[in-house]
Amino acid sequence: MQQKVQQSFEEAKELYARHGIDVGQVLSRLENIKISMHCWQGDDVRGFLSQDQDLTGGISVTGNYPGAARTPAELRADLEKAFSLIPGKHKVNLHAIYADTEEKVELDQIEPKHFQKWVDWSKVNGLGLDFNPTCFSHEKSKDGFTLSHPDPDIRKFWIDHCKASRKIGAYFGEQLGQTCVTNVWVPDGFKDVPADRMAPRQRLKDALDQVFEEELNPAHNLDAVESKLFGLGSEAYVVGSHEFYMGYGIQNKKLICLDAGHFHPTEVISNKLSALSLFTDGILLHVSRPMRWDSDHVVTLDDELIDIGRELVRGDLLDKSHIGLDFFDASINRVAAWVIGTRNTIKALLRAMLDPVEALKQAELEGDYTTRLALTEEFKSYPFGAIWDYYCAKQGVPVREEWLAEVKTYEKEVLLKRGV
Repeated sequence: MQQKVQQSFEEAKELYARHGIDVGQVLSRLENIKISMHCWQGDDVRGFLSQDQDLTGGISVTGNYPGAARTPAELRADLEKAFSLIPGKHKVNLHAIYADTEEKVELDQIEPKHFQKWVDWSKVNGLGLDFNPTCFSHEKSKDGFTLSHPDPDIRKFWIDHCKASRKIGAYFGEQLGQTCVTNVWVPDGFKDVPADRMAPRQRLKDALDQVFEEELNPAHNLDAVESKLFGLGSEAYVVGSHEFYMGYGIQNKKLICLDAGHFHPTEVISNKLSALSLFTDGILLHVSRPMRWDSDHVVTLDDELIDIGRELVRGDLLDKSHIGLDFFDASINRVAAWVIGTRNTIKALLRAMLDPVEALKQAELEGDYTTRLALTEEFKSYPFGAIWDYYCAKQGVPVREEWLAEVKTYEKEVLLKRGV
């Protein structure tokens, strides 16, 4: 370990100790937090089941940076490179279209065997897996409806797909010894104002009841449902709104997924965590960065990310929250995007853990808002970066921007040889 990193760490550690903050305990806790890194950043949400299927469901990836993964093996290699530059042991979030199989299989017929190579790879690398049914980019989703489709045959196709996905998630959890979160999101909605808002939501509720009918071991699989405010092609009405899924999740004891980009521009999910946590057994987060609505930019260490970290720590919500990432940017190096977003998410949690939480709460309880504000502001310039550098070094990953050189080398030696 570099001497300067160690020295700066010791000095910072002493500063934090003056406020009763045990940096050693903080790092031990941080080491056990798993971020679910989304596979679809690596290939622009294309997957491997159908290479000629256009993106639908309001999903759009812009940019043509060279080196997108073309095969499951290439995607796993890119993920390995990214994880080698990120401290800690984490998870990979898969969509159903990322099956690794030579067999031609439809979405309603997928089985655990079609993902066995992912399971074997995860075991070797000490990773967990999360899962999502893919209710988009398919001929039976092109008109904008899936689980709430008025055609019962199409609706059944998607119900069967989601049922199959849950069984795959349970298999992941059983095989890897890490609970798999299987998250259901559908793009269903109308571009213009509907004449009937009720019927599609009744169909969606009934479809979800069928999807979740079979009881699965919660140690292996946890179900989640994800809302959205609007999408391309569903600007006027989304069937699975926040209110719909909040009600459904609470009533049926499912995780409610809060995606940072799925709300009004002035809404933030950090402000929803404490309220929702009082009525649920757990929360799934999709950490993203909306710039113009749901634009899914690479996560930066901005105010909202820091506030999400603070709410998770100060509300003691880390043990009941599942943190996943969701962004896709094809205008920059895709491996770098993973590294930047995941490292920033971990940094936000570290910063939150290094705050004088008890002192701030006590000052607030006593009505001493002067102390609350003063401590909040002073700690913004405390040397959390020295603690982060030490943590990276201790975990055997590059310190600061040193990781970028490794990504550039990987780009030259691997990514650029794939072509655009």
